[in-house]
This record gives sequence, C-alpha cells and structure tokens, in this order.
Amino acid sequence: MFNYIGGVMFENLLKDARNIQIKDPAAKNILYVIFLYPGFHILIWHKLAHFFYKVHLYFLARLLSQLARLLTGIEIHPGAKIGKRLFIDHGMGVVIGETAEVGDDCTIYHNVTLGGTGKDKNKRHSTLGNNVMVGAGAKVLGPILIGNNVKIGANAVVLKEVKDNTTVVGIPAKEVVRR
Repeated sequence: MFNYIGGVMFENLLKDARNIQIKDPAAKNILYVIFLYPGFHILIWHKLAHFFYKVHLYFLARLLSQLARLLTGIEIHPGAKIGKRLFIDHGMGVVIGETAEVGDDCTIYHNVTLGGTGKDKNKRHSTLGNNVMVGAGAKVLGPILIGNNVKIGANAVVLKEVKDNTTVVGIPAKEVVRR
C-alpha cells in the first residue's frame, strides 16, 4: 500500500514539474524545474507537511512547513489544501493560510497572500477555484470564494467573492472584465 501511495505522490509531483515547465518559458527542461524551482520544492514539502497535519501530528507538520519557508521563501500552512498542478512563479513572499484552498491549474506570483482578516473563526482564508491566476503582490483576504478562470491583477486587494470568468484589479478589487 505504501508503495502505491508513494508512487501516486511521485507521479503527481512529476505532473506538477511538467506543468511548471510548460507554463514558464524560462524553464529549459524538467530538470531545471526539479532542481532549481522553489515553487516546485514547496509542493514537495507541503505534501509531506499536509500528510502529518491530517494525521494530527501538528508540531511535525509545522516544523516541516517552517523549514520549507526557510529554504524557499514560500509559506504554506500544512492545513492548506492545494490542488493539482499549482505553479508558484518566483514565489518569494507567498503566504497561504491554514484554511485556504487552492484549486487545480492555478498560478500564483510572488508576494501573494491568501490570508485572513482577523475577524473570522473556523474558515478564515479564501478558496480559489480552478485555473485562477493571482498577480504579484495581490492580497486575497477572508473566507471568500474566488471562482473558476478568474484573473486577479497585481497588487489587488480582494475582500469579496469573485464570480467565474472574471478579471479584478485595484484596491479594493473591482471587476473589469467578465468573459
């Protein structure tokens, strides 16, 4: 059974690496991604930390996430749920909170925060749908839902739900395009 789980995890990590290679024109080949991309390294660390979090080994989970933060500059709480094929480009300064959820095929640029407002209990962080792009420096705060195929502009501050197929920009973020 453990070999099956390990094999599936390895296969999913390989898909993550291939996705990064496809999305980033600077990635010369898959070995570049595997050895040189902190956005890929954090996915490995997070999968391990998230496993320990789910089996209630919280201290070990947090220890791994803090080591990963030290090594990559990216902080993903071990409780956060991360979908398939996440691409964290550059990554420095990315923070993803404990109750955040990130859908499949999302792209997150540097200095992005998926954080809380300090006003909420239980679910405190945002949920990103599938195929969401969050621009550099954007802040998505509170237990809000960001729909599928959404684009969030650089440095936007998103405090309210965003419907599917929408682009938002500004402080506070406002809709500029709906496809």
